[in-house]
Amino acid sequence: MEPRGGAWQTSNVENLPPHILRLVYRELSLLSSDPPDGIKLFPNEEDVTGVQVTIEGPEGTPYAGGLFRMKLVLGKEFPAAPPKGFFLTKIFHPNVGPGGEICVNVLRRDWRAELGLRHVLLTIKCLLIHPNPESALNEEAGRLLLENYEEYAARARLLTEIHARGPPRAPPDAPSTSAPPPAPPPDGPQPKKHAGDRDKKPAPPKKKADKKRALRRL
Repeated sequence: MEPRGGAWQTSNVENLPPHILRLVYRELSLLSSDPPDGIKLFPNEEDVTGVQVTIEGPEGTPYAGGLFRMKLVLGKEFPAAPPKGFFLTKIFHPNVGPGGEICVNVLRRDWRAELGLRHVLLTIKCLLIHPNPESALNEEAGRLLLENYEEYAARARLLTEIHARGPPRAPPDAPSTSAPPPAPPPDGPQPKKHAGDRDKKPAPPKKKADKKRALRRL
């Protein structure tokens, strides 16, 4: 489910000072080479202010077996202000709003510039294990979590099965990986066969006739 309002699509590369951009590049490079367990980064060198990742649903949760796409958007005041987080894959979770927006303390009052993006991603993954119904953006999910966990888990598993199973769709700004067109035959184009050629039968071998003539001579 794509977030509404378009805030997650805004690039802030031109709004961030060069030294901040260098720090972001460095951290994203480290995250790509040494990602947290169950998290995969899809870097976009043209826009480092939109960080796309996939998160594997943790075992023992209703999200197990799912692969969830999400995005962190670094605003023009980053790192003084926290990034904004959005789930791009539809998910039934108390702390994920109808537009995919994520409510977690580290993206609000608990944010500190020194925490870094790795800490944010790990916190969001932990949110799949320990939802917080007290700060629910999805009131129905929060109510079910408190009053009827089995029904909550069934709803979460159903949406995971529908929207998060199988290989994820390529991120919007990922390069295309479509297969190249098939190569032509090695000997070039082959001549077309005419209808008359298809009706012709191959000439029978002459070995049997030659053998009979040789026997008669004997």
